[in-house]
Amino acid sequence: MITKSEPHTIAFVGGGNMARSLIGGLIRNGTLPETISVAEPNVELRAALARDFSVAVHADNADATRTADVVVLAVKPQVMKTVCTGLRTVAQARKPLIVSIAAGIRIAQLDSWLGGNLAVVRGMPNTPALIGAGATGACANARVDATQRGLAQDILAAAGLVAWLDDETQMDTVTAISGSGPAYFFLLTEALIEAAVAQGLPRDAAQELATQTCLGAGRMLREDGAAPAELRRRVTSPNGTTQAALESFAADDFAQIVKRAVAAATKRGGEMSAELDR
Repeated sequence: MITKSEPHTIAFVGGGNMARSLIGGLIRNGTLPETISVAEPNVELRAALARDFSVAVHADNADATRTADVVVLAVKPQVMKTVCTGLRTVAQARKPLIVSIAAGIRIAQLDSWLGGNLAVVRGMPNTPALIGAGATGACANARVDATQRGLAQDILAAAGLVAWLDDETQMDTVTAISGSGPAYFFLLTEALIEAAVAQGLPRDAAQELATQTCLGAGRMLREDGAAPAELRRRVTSPNGTTQAALESFAADDFAQIVKRAVAAATKRGGEMSAELDR
């Protein structure tokens, strides 16, 4: 928690949904609104941030970041190079901790665009962060000290779990698993609903049951403590309905389908980084 005894100031560049989720989480956890500033070009988003969180808002990135100890880059990957280049003078004068939550952009790229020799943390949150149930993979360069890592942890954990990695090359897999992962569960839920409707269940009942089943299964994975395979075995009676469904999944090579999907997402993450080097 960042409090008055630790008067670190945080500037968010970008005031979209993910930034809102982090700001809201920080304030709920005790961070003082007056220690947070946000740069956001959209007038309506700026007004909403000021109204909802009582934080300082700016149209200009340099104005928001000029006195910041931590700068959180919460803009789309496609505009990150332009944003960083525009912040280079401020970054080199202030030497803040940089925290990026943009997919596919490497620490070395961020550091280079900002002028070099900066402490940089790269985080990859996912959309459940919007409800405080996110999962974020994070890694840091060698210039990040223990205090700065703690600050980054506080910021990213405001929206959920944070897992730290020593090897940045693993971040593309993090993106494939947790960053993109919610879409896989949404797809599974869609498929369950359609399958139930095809069997004659009313759509509203199918949606309620499928959605709650996914929620309950997720909570069991987090709260029970048993491995996923063990939880699966517990609900699979010999020659029962669950076994019949799982055998059908196996016949369609479900595990390999998932492996190929994750490999495709991981590969695309690497390609996105390379494209931004051009």
